[in-house]
Amino acid sequence: MAAPEPARRGREREDESEDESEILEESPCGRWQKRREQVNQGNMPGIQSTFLAMDTEEGVEVVWNELHFTDRKAFKAHEEKIQTMFEQLVLVDHPNIVKLHKYWLDTPESKARVIFITEYVSSGSLKQFLKKTKKNHKAMNARAWKRWCTQILSALSFLHSCNPPIIHGNLTSDTIFIQHNGLIKIGSVWHRVFSNAIPDDLRSPIRIEREEQRNLHFFPPEYGQVADGTAVDIFSFGMCALEMAVLEIQSNGDTRVTEEAIARARHSLSDPNMREFILSCLVLDPACRPSAHNLLFHRVLFEVHSLKLLAAHCFIQHQYLMPENVVEEKTKVIDLNMVMAEIHRTGRPRVQWRYSEVSFLELDKFLEDVRNGIYPLMNFAASRPLGLPRVLAPPPEDARKAKTPTPEPFDVETRKVVQMQCNMEMNEDRAQWHLTLLLVLEDKLHRQLSYDLLPTDSSKDLATELVHYGFIHEDDCEKLAAFLESTFHKYRSAPP
Repeated sequence: MAAPEPARRGREREDESEDESEILEESPCGRWQKRREQVNQGNMPGIQSTFLAMDTEEGVEVVWNELHFTDRKAFKAHEEKIQTMFEQLVLVDHPNIVKLHKYWLDTPESKARVIFITEYVSSGSLKQFLKKTKKNHKAMNARAWKRWCTQILSALSFLHSCNPPIIHGNLTSDTIFIQHNGLIKIGSVWHRVFSNAIPDDLRSPIRIEREEQRNLHFFPPEYGQVADGTAVDIFSFGMCALEMAVLEIQSNGDTRVTEEAIARARHSLSDPNMREFILSCLVLDPACRPSAHNLLFHRVLFEVHSLKLLAAHCFIQHQYLMPENVVEEKTKVIDLNMVMAEIHRTGRPRVQWRYSEVSFLELDKFLEDVRNGIYPLMNFAASRPLGLPRVLAPPPEDARKAKTPTPEPFDVETRKVVQMQCNMEMNEDRAQWHLTLLLVLEDKLHRQLSYDLLPTDSSKDLATELVHYGFIHEDDCEKLAAFLESTFHKYRSAPP
């Protein structure tokens, strides 16, 4: 007797799901497992082999990217340069940039490939999101538009402040991704780096979104010229900001978006500040376009009061010193009628704000958004030159240098510590201190470490060692050292 049709279709769907989750390959270290299911995240247009994979250590999905080279001999000749490039790219870390976690080379007899693992953004591209939104809305919510622009500019300002600057060169609504919580991630950051670093005889796998007619309007007239610079990204950002504001710039099928369509989109903007902001990015003279850092100061983007934003970032940076539910616990004991701020005005009544006017639920949500990178603190810091990646700099004269074998590096921890707890107690023979350290990372992962202290151990050496072995982020080294030092003093100075 034949199975009922719904039951048969259900079994077919289960079989398809099992096929997609089948493990096809593992990384040399065994941490990353490649599945059959392919994804189209667009981290690197031109790399067609992109598969969903599992990070078995963290228990999250990632993207397994493969860059294939058919000429193995030519690849081997440039292998060291390609390795150097990827080693530097792994170091680039920003909350609004799709993270490149790890890479390795696979060079069988006839072909070669570079495999690299990137962050998986499951919610899809900005273009996909705008298309869905257009079905029910005529225009984008102004508040969401400001948040997205701020995050994209934060990432561009970071890239452009590197020494030498990293030019994205491929910014479109297809290479910008949005997570369910509103966090923006820029993908395809490495296209210009790849194109510049990989020699001509190896560039065949690389292509750009500009080859697609429907994306030509994202690129300024000077694109591809020898003298083009960071202003290329500002023009592309301006076009993205325009598309976000109007939800879609109409094109004729898959053909190029016309100047008339762009002009209609510009004229449809009702907010004069928004129009001025976007038009400043789209001027034809690249020298007249503002920098990403300066655009962050534009009045149209100021959604949160500067003092509130600065206080929130200060709170997040020092949260490791506070209990986990400190906001909830503090709000329970606050007298809602108490005055929290007051302005004295001569000849006029004073103005008071009471705690009863504050929504603590909104405050908790705001702090969570700040923690997730939705409100970056770019407006308060001058752009710092970042010395990476070196591979972008003009190559120095080749110098013969002795090579010594180096051990496989440990995975770098990219998550920040948000809370620390430490306890010390004497061993049973009371001859040695035993230290227990609990770290809570920003994704809520708890990491507990135990260690028998030696008389020669210092807090700075222990913190440095935890960075070296990939237990904490490099930026947390100093604050962990200070935290351990205060713990050592507390327990060692206590009376027996």
